[in-house]
Amino acid sequence: MDIQRLELLRELAERGSITDVARATHRTASAVSQQLKVLEREAGVRLTERRGRGIVLTDAGRALARSATDVSVAIARATAVWHEFRNDASGGVSVVTFPTAGEMLLPGTMLQLADRPGLVVTCTDLDPELRDFPALTADYDIVLAYSLSGQRSWGGRGLTVVPLMTEPIDVGLPADHRLAGRSWLAPADVIDETWIGVPDGYPFERILDEIEERTPGHVKVAQRFADMRLIEAFVAAGLGIALVPRYTWGDGEPDKVTLKPLRGVDAERQIVALMRPDRAERLAVRTVVDVLRTQAARVQQAHTPASAPTASTP
Repeated sequence: MDIQRLELLRELAERGSITDVARATHRTASAVSQQLKVLEREAGVRLTERRGRGIVLTDAGRALARSATDVSVAIARATAVWHEFRNDASGGVSVVTFPTAGEMLLPGTMLQLADRPGLVVTCTDLDPELRDFPALTADYDIVLAYSLSGQRSWGGRGLTVVPLMTEPIDVGLPADHRLAGRSWLAPADVIDETWIGVPDGYPFERILDEIEERTPGHVKVAQRFADMRLIEAFVAAGLGIALVPRYTWGDGEPDKVTLKPLRGVDAERQIVALMRPDRAERLAVRTVVDVLRTQAARVQQAHTPASAPTASTP
């Protein structure tokens, strides 16, 4: 069976429609359909079937698509070995990040990679809901993603997952807030406060739900924003408190906001790099991931001594 036609079947398994495969592979939909029909003849079994207005993979099609992934990984691994012998980590690497991870990790990563001839790293940012992160691996070599405990959306997707860092989620307060003198906060301390929240469905909302579960009160969310800088501005103005990532918070107006660790709930996020397994084998991609891990370690080291919570009671 032709390797390129196997790759089209794999794309169909991951993207779900002929139209999306055609768009991603710069073909027409009719050309994709024709190539899949040829592959079906080569395989000798039905690989797709009609369902409504679209097509879906048969059991045989799904099994062969999984095998196509194995083939792609094997080819990428063999190519990477050759590049290692040549010491050639060249090529293009595309990275997509959510904004705060990009702020923490990408400038230092790009500076460290600047002296790598032939390695071209292209970065962009998106702010998808948690469940959308795995889908981005179809179009980007490296996806910087995050999860709260129990909310990982990439399990069972066959992706390569490289842990980068764990970042605490603190409570951001106006500097003159009545709780600003506390060492840490519990759900009962903040349940009656006015909150500046995130849009419904965003991961931080789960922490507010857990605060409600552990107290008899109800969380009052006055405003909702996706942009952390806008949330920071509202907190600095004294319009409410917010759940915020520790390492990128307060850069805008550090004299007007203060951070307090939140105890009694699981308030941290794990930041990872997600990749298709074949792309993860590429030497250029592995080089970028290694530098991302170095940058993540530097960020944590820079913040941990000054921001580690104490054991005192509020």
